[in-house]
Amino acid sequence: MRFVNREEAGRRLAPLLLGYKHEAPIVLGLPRGGVVVAYEVARALEAPLDVWVVRKVGAPTYPELGLGAVAEGGIVYLNRETMEEVGASDEDVEEIIEEEAEEVAERVKRFRAGRPPPRLQGRTVILVDDGIATGGTVRAAIQALRQVGPRKIVLAVPVAASQSLEELRPLVEDVACVEASSELHAIGGWYADFHQVPDSEVIRLLEYTRRDIKRPEARPSPSGVLGLEQEVSIPIGNASLKGTLSLPPGARGLVLFAHGSGSSRFSPRNRHVAAILRQHGLATLLMDLLTIEEEEIDEVTAELRFDIDLLARRLVQVTDWAETFPVLGGLPIGYFGSSTGAAAALVAAAERPSRVSAVVSRGGRPDLAWDSLEQVRAPSLLIVGGRDTSVIEFNRCASAKLSAQREIVIIPGATHLFEEPGALDEVARLASEWLLRHLERASLGLGASPAP
Repeated sequence: MRFVNREEAGRRLAPLLLGYKHEAPIVLGLPRGGVVVAYEVARALEAPLDVWVVRKVGAPTYPELGLGAVAEGGIVYLNRETMEEVGASDEDVEEIIEEEAEEVAERVKRFRAGRPPPRLQGRTVILVDDGIATGGTVRAAIQALRQVGPRKIVLAVPVAASQSLEELRPLVEDVACVEASSELHAIGGWYADFHQVPDSEVIRLLEYTRRDIKRPEARPSPSGVLGLEQEVSIPIGNASLKGTLSLPPGARGLVLFAHGSGSSRFSPRNRHVAAILRQHGLATLLMDLLTIEEEEIDEVTAELRFDIDLLARRLVQVTDWAETFPVLGGLPIGYFGSSTGAAAALVAAAERPSRVSAVVSRGGRPDLAWDSLEQVRAPSLLIVGGRDTSVIEFNRCASAKLSAQREIVIIPGATHLFEEPGALDEVARLASEWLLRHLERASLGLGASPAP
């Protein structure tokens, strides 16, 4: 195996492209797997990220065999040589092309959520995929890009078949590739983890990058926290959870993030808060509490995201893992929970009273942890938006049942997602103060402050 997963592949690919940073490039990922790789490249270059949608045209009798591709902009590429080999005519693939063109249009609408296509004319475009086998999809993407007049196209992939890469090289101004092999038969064989990326992950990565570009102060600098960030796989029996661990020098504690319903470790709001916590010397671990298979089920049923017992059990498992993970060195642990994740955090805190030293809830539903609230010993801060009236009442009821030290802070004018200017920064400030205060008490062996 050459790559652990697409995230690691993107981080290995990014250094090959740093020379383009001064050209203010735009990074385009080919959905869906290519977007995960492109995200890491865009972050390293501090560049905007978007998608360039392409669909394979499969052979009529063998759909897995690519005869060409359809790209946004109405561009169709067909490999005539392959078509002759399988005996497919233009008429044979006409219906397939129409179907794929409709799917391209639908994906453009889904991924961009009504936003216009990126302005590419006169710009340096870095086109990223997770690998190239035959090259038909990438060829169609390049041809479509040429129609909008970029100044330069740079093709960037972690792995590619040598022959395909050489055939594509004359079509672009530059190529960046970590591994080129004459024996590449399947891209997935070059990854330890090559799971199918859901549409929701593509949308979240695009959303996070858009907000990150608007708020550069929230992005860790390459010389700081970013260099210490790593993707981790956390075992839970026969499966594992994905996480992003960031460990600043001299970390004073570790904060585990439990995201809310329908979100993931790529939540732009939680990442914004996590970046500010790291500026205050706290390590952060953003993780998905559902496995990849469970997330696919939940996208259809929306049931598991509300299974508080399951989410809390997973958070306990992650807590136990963190206690034994060597680089964390027994750091005191706090939780930061959002929406239903806040309930899971409180249930898990009740399960691990000697290990969890503080809890922060952002727009949370602590009432969903009702039966566990009296057993929580960790000081708990409940942050609610002033315009989130129903959730305010839920938090007040939960606070009255909590026996540990607790405090409710209502941020005036803020709604449930804290999207108003300055609202999320205030959440991060309050969380940093609360977590630092109580994690430092834990590190000194002072225990929790008495409840009021």
